[in-house]
Amino acid sequence: MGKKLDEAKEARSKKINKVEVVKSEKEPMTVYSRLEDIAKGGIENLTKEDSSYFLKCFGLFYKDGDFMLRVRIPAGQAGYDQAVRIGEVAQKYGNDYIDITTRMQIELRYIKIEDIATVLKELREVGISTFQTGADNPRNIVTDPLDGIAYDNIIETKPIVDKLQSLMVENPEWISALPRKFNTGILGSLSNSCNIFGHDCSLVLAQKDGIFGFNLYLGARVGVQAKDMDIFVTKDEVPMLFEALLNLFKRYGYRDNRNKNRLHFLLNDVGVSNFREALVTQSGIELSRAGITMVQSQSIALGSNRVLGRDGKFAYKVIVPSGIFSGSDLIESAKLAREYGSGDIRFTYDQNLYITSIDSSVVDRFESTELISRYAKYNNLYFNDMIACAGTQTCSFGVIPNKPDAIEMANFLNSELSIESAVVRMNWSACPKGCGVHGIADIGFEGCKAKDDEGNRVDGVHVFVGGKITREAREAHILHKALPITEAKHHVKYLLKTYASYKKRGESYEAFDDRFLSNNYSFQALGFYTKINYILNEKLNLSMFLELDERPKSSKREEYEIFAFGLKLYRLLTGEKRYESVSGLEANMLRPTSIKRDSVTKLNPKVPTKLSEVIYNMTHEHKSSRAQVFSEIVVALKEI
Repeated sequence: MGKKLDEAKEARSKKINKVEVVKSEKEPMTVYSRLEDIAKGGIENLTKEDSSYFLKCFGLFYKDGDFMLRVRIPAGQAGYDQAVRIGEVAQKYGNDYIDITTRMQIELRYIKIEDIATVLKELREVGISTFQTGADNPRNIVTDPLDGIAYDNIIETKPIVDKLQSLMVENPEWISALPRKFNTGILGSLSNSCNIFGHDCSLVLAQKDGIFGFNLYLGARVGVQAKDMDIFVTKDEVPMLFEALLNLFKRYGYRDNRNKNRLHFLLNDVGVSNFREALVTQSGIELSRAGITMVQSQSIALGSNRVLGRDGKFAYKVIVPSGIFSGSDLIESAKLAREYGSGDIRFTYDQNLYITSIDSSVVDRFESTELISRYAKYNNLYFNDMIACAGTQTCSFGVIPNKPDAIEMANFLNSELSIESAVVRMNWSACPKGCGVHGIADIGFEGCKAKDDEGNRVDGVHVFVGGKITREAREAHILHKALPITEAKHHVKYLLKTYASYKKRGESYEAFDDRFLSNNYSFQALGFYTKINYILNEKLNLSMFLELDERPKSSKREEYEIFAFGLKLYRLLTGEKRYESVSGLEANMLRPTSIKRDSVTKLNPKVPTKLSEVIYNMTHEHKSSRAQVFSEIVVALKEI
């Protein structure tokens, strides 16, 4: 097949991991065929291997005496009967609880072992599968939730998704056959509404020689965007390419260290050109070189609830905070969809849902219905585009509660700061696994433990900024490590105050960050900026806001940024200038005013001596004696 692939496989084949050993002991379908017996026998009839691995192949995840069940929703589209049945199952067997996930599917929780077989049977009656939604399998395929509806949709992808699913879902050949999970996204629209560059396999709308098709990007994982494979395929070629890709990963993918078994690592080792050559051989297609990638913007629906489709009817986005929904509300949504629209429900990558094809003559009446009115309170900047994965309540890996934290922060920000015509994507992951895709958010949060001012261990977050989902996808940079969540919300508030002050009309936070923040300031400077405002306002109650300068800086070198911030702080807190101009031959020189380490405190007795010393060190008259990096200043500020 290829020398590089053979060499890579041989180098990583010295041993296999424990999961691969378990997988070799039995076929997953033998476990599935025993579900009724397992249900009758109770939890003691469940082997450790079944609960830790094999049942996950069918969407069943055991935790604390009951199960979470992932329900596969191809392309996020569920018909009326399917939506109602999912809701009924949640009501009868799952405490009426539903999570909408970033793979545009559903998770049911609190399912008892004795109900498993019945639940799966009731879902299958309406054509719903839970196969291959966990473990080492091809996962639910995502696309534009407005696929086939939106004006910017060029290729309708649902028919393609159906073909890809027919290759693998419930096909014994593919159940648990891969070395690791395999995420796929296919986007036929101009706008990025499904994090299209964030999958193991990303098929992205492209144009070549007047023909619309897809450019292939491969190998994304947490913290890494997919690589351009320099391949263009038509919609008819996609199934052959996809099958070839799965076969290559199945054959050559690593099975030793599970932390380094995703497609990303194989691709890194063999290189793009060698892997491309192997795809040509495996697929039997003379693959064309990449065309022009057409995805250039964020979702056209970001920040909006009504979207006019090309059929002249509206799609309405119901904002579901952190994706926490209920079976009862899903049933009611399906009934509204049938009464006012097409009858279909479209789940979204950002954990919300659409009701589509609503005629303009009834859209106002639709919006006044009880369910839509109840969820309308979340139609604001902070909830519209928020994502949060499961936390400690339902996930074994969660470090913080997460979903409640995301909702609490959104409510806090909404009460503190109203910004017109704005779009800010805030994503929350409860742990480093990154299921909340915090790395591509405007402002991202990764759950951790932190220490408060008294040294107590509390729920905290690492804060990230500057993620990007547009044409040149970009991972976020870390702004703060291990902030208590109670403090983090204030840091976010100060970032958003700057956004509100300087953004252009209708400008998204992503575009604002490109134009203003990233161009003018280092991430270290932004971290100091939010920290000092938190100290001035929340800890010292001075009601003084240190603003960012609108004028671009000549340099981002930390020592210059530190000096500039020091001068601004001195003037803000004392009303005086730290340095004054001198005339004559030294007209272009500066000399310091008379200043000692505690001079700020003397001029403004509300300022603690330690803060005065920090400002002195930031603006010392001798350049060599000034603080050189923000990290040493942040450490000093902890003593305030």
